[in-house]
Amino acid sequence: VVRREAEGCDSLQGFQITHSLGGGTGAGMGTLLISKIREEFPDRMMATFSVVPSPKVSDTVVEPYNATLSVHQLVEHSDETFCIDNEALYDICMRTLKLSNPSYGDLNHLVSAVMSGVSTSLRFPGQLNSDLRKLAVNMVPFPRLHFFMVGFAPLTSRGAHSFRAVSVPELTQQMFDPKNMMAASDFRNGRYLTCSAIFRGKVSMKEVEDQMRNIQNKNQSYFVEWIPNNVQTALCSIPPRGLKMSATFVGNSTSIQELFKRVGD
Repeated sequence: VVRREAEGCDSLQGFQITHSLGGGTGAGMGTLLISKIREEFPDRMMATFSVVPSPKVSDTVVEPYNATLSVHQLVEHSDETFCIDNEALYDICMRTLKLSNPSYGDLNHLVSAVMSGVSTSLRFPGQLNSDLRKLAVNMVPFPRLHFFMVGFAPLTSRGAHSFRAVSVPELTQQMFDPKNMMAASDFRNGRYLTCSAIFRGKVSMKEVEDQMRNIQNKNQSYFVEWIPNNVQTALCSIPPRGLKMSATFVGNSTSIQELFKRVGD
């Protein structure tokens, strides 16, 4: 199936795989698929959206083992891994969206917002485009350090439309807020190697650049000093359905280790 689809492409950029690292299928079958695709298409990008298990929201005993074994495969075979964490998703649903009993649909809605944000520049025209490869070039200082934290702003629940107008400064503020991160690790405990912001909607280029500069100056201590200009921005002119503008955040932070430590413990 993969080969047939790949041959039908004009210019194949890469593969996106969504899987969870807790269950047997996502961890075992998912990583096997990744390594097979890697063998067949070694020069194409491999992006994975991996749901990392968390002890607070756990339903099987063997989650840590599955996760540990599949992280090893991801380190070797994936080019960029967007780490999503059930615990953080539940937190966002309960704290920010005020849902008392979030369903899997609500969690998936949050994940889909990030996924569409990351791939938006591939699908729509924009002033400043980015793609999987550009993202990897800007985000990965060393090949093995490709585990990213993702965030999205403004956060709205399924079916609810945001009636409040949001501005670029607000989006930027929300985007860098630990409460908006979909991985339960606090970036304040580590430092950003690199990060990327993908804005959608009618956004002025200058405003975005200014905001990004502000953030970097304000939070200088959270960015490593040996990578200058480590914030990449992309702009896409078409906003997601139901919103005027939105921003997707992808960060390569050293605090992602909290995620792996939790699995290790």
